[in-house]
Amino acid sequence: MSAKTRNIFRLFIGLISLPLPWFIKRWMLVTFLGFEIHPTARIGWALILPRRLVMEEESRIGTLTVAKSLDYIFVGAHSIIGRGNWITGYPKGGLPFGHQPSREPRFIIKEHSVLTHRHLVICNASVEIGRFSSVGGFRTTILTHSIDTVHNRQHAEPIIIGDYCIVGTNCVLLPGSRLPDYSILGAMSLLNKAHTEPYQAYGGVPAKPLKQLPKDAGYFLRERGYVV
Repeated sequence: MSAKTRNIFRLFIGLISLPLPWFIKRWMLVTFLGFEIHPTARIGWALILPRRLVMEEESRIGTLTVAKSLDYIFVGAHSIIGRGNWITGYPKGGLPFGHQPSREPRFIIKEHSVLTHRHLVICNASVEIGRFSSVGGFRTTILTHSIDTVHNRQHAEPIIIGDYCIVGTNCVLLPGSRLPDYSILGAMSLLNKAHTEPYQAYGGVPAKPLKQLPKDAGYFLRERGYVV
């Protein structure tokens, strides 16, 4: 089966399973697409079509979310991808990223974390959201590629959001950026590089450390769940 035929088949299965009861939909996704979906996990009325999907116990993907053209999506235990998110990328291999054969177009959200509603995540390289973290509010853009003007080509770099982090509403995260563990990125901020110092509130355009956060803050001490 050619790659084009496989993609058409996956789209067909995804579309016909959309309106079906969850137990039938899950059976179809597991049986025909090889997805690994825990019996307690659930996908709403959403089109989720990576090459490989792993959903651990009590994980959720919300209605009207689209996730496609990725090699891998991992949704950790008790984590949520909310409603109306658009998560996509350019499949591995070929142009326009032929100079990056090790590039990994994947989205990973680890246990007890949440990507809320109506965010845009472009995974031309990997995007990782750590444990007990929240990408909150609306309209945050996570963009893993940019134009390399020297070599006249597109170039992708991974983005990492650490453990026990908060990303405020309407932020922009650019290729190669990193929010360290136990950190907050303020609303409408631009994260454009890999920061390393934990327990900081970052903010601004571009984001920089604004103040130190207490290590005994309740948000950083949680052992279960996310904040709603």
